Amino acid sequence: MNQPFPVACATPPELRSLGRDLPNFATAMRASGPVSIVAIGSSSTEGDGASNKEASYPSRLSAELAARFPDRTFDIYNAGVRGQEAPDEAARFKNDVLAKRPSLVIWQVGTNAAWKDYFLDDVQAAIFRGLGYLGGSRADVILMDLQYAPALLDDERPKPATAQMLELIASAASRSNVGLFRRFAIMKHWYFDAHVPFEQMISNFDGHWLHQNDWSYDCIARALCDAIIESAALE
Repeated sequence: MNQPFPVACATPPELRSLGRDLPNFATAMRASGPVSIVAIGSSSTEGDGASNKEASYPSRLSAELAARFPDRTFDIYNAGVRGQEAPDEAARFKNDVLAKRPSLVIWQVGTNAAWKDYFLDDVQAAIFRGLGYLGGSRADVILMDLQYAPALLDDERPKPATAQMLELIASAASRSNVGLFRRFAIMKHWYFDAHVPFEQMISNFDGHWLHQNDWSYDCIARALCDAIIESAALE
Protein backbone atom coordinates (compact mmCIF):
# COMPACT_ATOMS: atom_id res chain seq x y z
CA MET A 1 0.00 0.00 0.00
CA ASN A 2 1.05 3.63 -0.36
CA GLN A 3 2.15 3.85 3.26
CA PRO A 4 1.23 2.14 6.52
CA PHE A 5 -1.24 3.95 8.78
CA PRO A 6 -2.27 2.84 12.25
CA VAL A 7 -5.91 3.90 12.03
CA ALA A 8 -8.34 1.18 11.00
CA CYS A 9 -11.46 2.02 9.03
CA ALA A 10 -14.92 1.43 10.42
CA THR A 11 -18.19 2.54 8.90
CA PRO A 12 -21.46 2.78 10.86
CA PRO A 13 -24.24 0.63 9.35
CA GLU A 14 -26.50 3.64 8.82
CA LEU A 15 -23.89 5.31 6.61
CA ARG A 16 -23.20 2.29 4.44
CA SER A 17 -26.87 1.42 3.96
CA LEU A 18 -27.84 1.45 0.26
CA GLY A 19 -31.48 2.19 0.99
CA ARG A 20 -32.62 -0.51 -1.45
CA ASP A 21 -32.69 -4.30 -1.66
CA LEU A 22 -30.59 -6.14 -4.25
CA PRO A 23 -32.89 -8.96 -5.40
CA ASN A 24 -31.09 -9.72 -8.67
CA PHE A 25 -27.74 -10.03 -6.95
CA ALA A 26 -29.32 -12.22 -4.26
CA THR A 27 -30.79 -14.49 -6.96
CA ALA A 28 -27.41 -14.76 -8.67
CA MET A 29 -25.81 -15.69 -5.36
CA ARG A 30 -28.30 -18.53 -4.89
CA ALA A 31 -27.75 -19.86 -8.42
CA SER A 32 -24.81 -21.83 -9.73
CA GLY A 33 -22.08 -20.28 -11.84
CA PRO A 34 -20.06 -17.08 -11.57
CA VAL A 35 -21.63 -13.90 -10.21
CA SER A 36 -21.03 -11.00 -12.61
CA ILE A 37 -20.55 -7.45 -11.32
CA VAL A 38 -19.60 -4.39 -13.38
CA ALA A 39 -18.00 -1.34 -11.80
CA ILE A 40 -18.16 1.61 -14.19
CA GLY A 41 -16.96 5.16 -13.64
CA SER A 42 -13.92 7.38 -14.01
CA SER A 43 -10.52 7.46 -12.31
CA SER A 44 -12.02 6.56 -8.91
CA THR A 45 -13.05 3.24 -10.43
CA GLU A 46 -9.99 2.74 -12.60
CA GLY A 47 -7.87 3.26 -9.50
CA ASP A 48 -5.92 6.50 -9.89
CA GLY A 49 -3.93 7.13 -6.72
CA ALA A 50 -3.52 3.42 -5.96
CA SER A 51 -0.12 1.79 -6.08
CA ASN A 52 -1.31 -0.85 -8.58
CA LYS A 53 -4.47 -2.15 -10.27
CA GLU A 54 -5.03 -4.72 -7.55
CA ALA A 55 -5.48 -1.88 -5.04
CA SER A 56 -8.41 -0.28 -6.91
CA TYR A 57 -11.77 -0.52 -5.17
CA PRO A 58 -13.24 -3.07 -7.67
CA SER A 59 -10.25 -5.38 -7.11
CA ARG A 60 -10.49 -5.00 -3.35
CA LEU A 61 -14.26 -5.63 -3.50
CA SER A 62 -13.60 -8.82 -5.45
CA ALA A 63 -11.16 -9.96 -2.77
CA GLU A 64 -13.61 -9.11 0.03
CA LEU A 65 -16.49 -10.99 -1.58
CA ALA A 66 -14.27 -14.00 -2.29
CA ALA A 67 -13.17 -14.06 1.35
CA ARG A 68 -16.75 -13.89 2.60
CA PHE A 69 -18.05 -16.47 0.10
CA PRO A 70 -15.14 -18.81 -0.70
CA ASP A 71 -17.43 -21.29 -2.49
CA ARG A 72 -18.55 -18.72 -5.06
CA THR A 73 -16.81 -17.25 -8.10
CA PHE A 74 -17.08 -13.51 -8.71
CA ASP A 75 -16.36 -11.90 -12.08
CA ILE A 76 -15.91 -8.20 -11.36
CA TYR A 77 -15.24 -6.08 -14.43
CA ASN A 78 -13.49 -2.76 -13.89
CA ALA A 79 -14.89 -0.43 -16.55
CA GLY A 80 -13.38 2.74 -15.10
CA VAL A 81 -11.85 5.26 -17.51
CA ARG A 82 -10.06 8.29 -16.07
CA GLY A 83 -11.42 11.70 -16.96
CA GLN A 84 -14.87 10.53 -18.00
CA GLU A 85 -18.22 11.72 -16.67
CA ALA A 86 -21.81 10.49 -16.91
CA PRO A 87 -22.37 11.25 -20.65
CA ASP A 88 -19.20 9.35 -21.65
CA GLU A 89 -19.96 6.47 -19.29
CA ALA A 90 -23.61 6.10 -20.33
CA ALA A 91 -22.44 5.88 -23.94
CA ARG A 92 -20.35 2.83 -23.00
CA PHE A 93 -23.13 0.93 -21.24
CA LYS A 94 -24.10 -1.30 -24.18
CA ASN A 95 -20.62 -2.77 -24.67
CA ASP A 96 -18.96 -2.30 -21.29
CA VAL A 97 -21.88 -3.07 -18.99
CA LEU A 98 -24.91 -4.77 -20.54
CA ALA A 99 -22.79 -7.15 -22.64
CA LYS A 100 -21.38 -8.62 -19.41
CA ARG A 101 -24.89 -9.60 -18.24
CA PRO A 102 -24.21 -8.47 -14.68
CA SER A 103 -26.43 -9.09 -11.69
CA LEU A 104 -25.06 -5.89 -10.12
CA VAL A 105 -23.81 -2.62 -11.59
CA ILE A 106 -21.92 -0.08 -9.48
CA TRP A 107 -21.83 3.32 -11.18
CA GLN A 108 -19.38 5.79 -9.66
CA VAL A 109 -20.27 9.19 -11.01
CA GLY A 110 -20.08 12.94 -10.44
CA THR A 111 -16.54 13.66 -9.31
CA ASN A 112 -15.20 15.15 -12.53
CA ALA A 113 -18.38 17.18 -13.04
CA ALA A 114 -18.06 18.78 -9.61
CA TRP A 115 -14.28 19.24 -9.77
CA LYS A 116 -14.21 20.71 -13.28
CA ASP A 117 -17.48 22.61 -12.83
CA TYR A 118 -19.35 21.08 -15.77
CA PHE A 119 -22.93 21.95 -16.64
CA LEU A 120 -24.57 19.73 -14.07
CA ASP A 121 -27.89 19.64 -15.92
CA ASP A 122 -26.12 17.72 -18.69
CA VAL A 123 -24.69 15.30 -16.16
CA GLN A 124 -28.09 14.81 -14.54
CA ALA A 125 -29.69 14.04 -17.89
CA ALA A 126 -26.95 11.51 -18.66
CA ILE A 127 -27.38 9.80 -15.30
CA PHE A 128 -31.09 9.32 -15.94
CA ARG A 129 -30.33 8.15 -19.47
CA GLY A 130 -27.85 5.59 -18.17
CA LEU A 131 -30.23 4.41 -15.46
CA GLY A 132 -32.86 4.01 -18.15
CA TYR A 133 -30.54 1.71 -20.09
CA LEU A 134 -29.92 -0.35 -16.98
CA GLY A 135 -33.61 -0.46 -16.11
CA GLY A 136 -34.22 -2.93 -18.91
CA SER A 137 -31.57 -5.36 -17.65
CA ARG A 138 -31.65 -7.98 -14.92
CA ALA A 139 -29.18 -6.07 -12.81
CA ASP A 140 -29.42 -4.23 -9.55
CA VAL A 141 -27.82 -0.79 -9.60
CA ILE A 142 -25.82 1.16 -7.05
CA LEU A 143 -24.86 4.79 -7.62
CA MET A 144 -21.64 5.73 -5.85
CA ASP A 145 -21.21 9.44 -5.14
CA LEU A 146 -18.10 11.62 -4.71
CA GLN A 147 -15.10 11.14 -2.46
CA TYR A 148 -14.52 13.49 0.47
CA ALA A 149 -11.30 15.09 -0.75
CA PRO A 150 -9.66 18.55 -0.48
CA ALA A 151 -10.05 19.23 -4.22
CA LEU A 152 -13.85 19.12 -3.77
CA LEU A 153 -13.95 21.18 -0.57
CA ASP A 154 -13.63 24.71 0.76
CA ASP A 155 -12.38 24.69 4.36
CA GLU A 156 -13.64 21.13 4.93
CA ARG A 157 -17.09 21.97 3.52
CA PRO A 158 -18.29 20.94 0.05
CA LYS A 159 -17.85 23.48 -2.70
CA PRO A 160 -21.15 24.62 -4.26
CA ALA A 161 -20.74 22.32 -7.27
CA THR A 162 -19.87 19.43 -4.96
CA ALA A 163 -22.98 19.97 -2.82
CA GLN A 164 -25.16 20.26 -5.91
CA MET A 165 -23.69 17.09 -7.40
CA LEU A 166 -24.29 15.14 -4.20
CA GLU A 167 -27.94 16.25 -4.14
CA LEU A 168 -28.34 15.41 -7.83
CA ILE A 169 -27.00 11.86 -7.38
CA ALA A 170 -29.10 11.22 -4.29
CA SER A 171 -32.20 12.46 -6.11
CA ALA A 172 -31.47 10.29 -9.15
CA ALA A 173 -31.05 7.21 -6.95
CA SER A 174 -34.31 7.91 -5.12
CA ARG A 175 -36.36 8.69 -8.24
CA SER A 176 -35.00 5.66 -10.09
CA ASN A 177 -35.33 3.31 -7.10
CA VAL A 178 -31.68 2.24 -7.11
CA GLY A 179 -29.14 1.94 -4.32
CA LEU A 180 -26.99 4.85 -3.20
CA PHE A 181 -23.54 4.28 -1.74
CA ARG A 182 -22.68 7.48 0.10
CA ARG A 183 -18.92 7.50 -0.27
CA PHE A 184 -18.73 11.22 0.54
CA ALA A 185 -20.54 10.80 3.88
CA ILE A 186 -18.52 7.72 4.78
CA MET A 187 -15.18 9.40 4.16
CA LYS A 188 -16.38 12.54 5.93
CA HIS A 189 -17.17 10.35 8.94
CA TRP A 190 -13.66 8.93 8.86
CA TYR A 191 -12.22 12.43 8.73
CA PHE A 192 -14.27 14.10 11.46
CA ASP A 193 -15.33 11.26 13.75
CA ALA A 194 -12.49 8.76 13.37
CA HIS A 195 -9.87 11.55 12.98
CA VAL A 196 -8.36 10.01 9.86
CA PRO A 197 -6.21 12.70 8.18
CA PHE A 198 -6.41 13.41 4.47
CA GLU A 199 -2.86 12.10 4.16
CA GLN A 200 -4.23 8.67 5.08
CA MET A 201 -7.23 8.80 2.74
CA ILE A 202 -6.16 10.84 -0.28
CA SER A 203 -3.25 10.52 -2.67
CA ASN A 204 -1.43 13.63 -3.86
CA PHE A 205 0.45 11.87 -6.64
CA ASP A 206 -0.65 14.47 -9.18
CA GLY A 207 -0.77 17.52 -6.87
CA HIS A 208 -4.58 17.73 -6.85
CA TRP A 209 -5.50 16.06 -3.53
CA LEU A 210 -8.42 14.42 -5.32
CA HIS A 211 -7.89 10.69 -5.74
CA GLN A 212 -8.07 8.04 -3.08
CA ASN A 213 -5.14 5.85 -2.11
CA ASP A 214 -4.68 2.17 -1.28
CA TRP A 215 -5.93 2.58 2.28
CA SER A 216 -9.20 4.33 1.41
CA TYR A 217 -9.89 2.20 -1.67
CA ASP A 218 -9.59 -0.86 0.54
CA CYS A 219 -11.80 0.65 3.25
CA ILE A 220 -14.43 1.74 0.73
CA ALA A 221 -14.44 -1.78 -0.72
CA ARG A 222 -14.97 -3.24 2.76
CA ALA A 223 -17.88 -0.89 3.48
CA LEU A 224 -19.38 -1.56 0.05
CA CYS A 225 -19.05 -5.32 0.52
CA ASP A 226 -20.91 -5.09 3.83
CA ALA A 227 -23.58 -2.90 2.21
CA ILE A 228 -24.10 -5.34 -0.66
CA ILE A 229 -24.37 -8.34 1.67
CA GLU A 230 -26.82 -6.52 3.93
CA SER A 231 -29.01 -5.29 1.06
CA ALA A 232 -29.06 -8.75 -0.53
CA ALA A 233 -29.89 -10.35 2.85
CA LEU A 234 -27.10 -12.87 2.42
CA GLU A 235 -26.20 -13.13 6.11
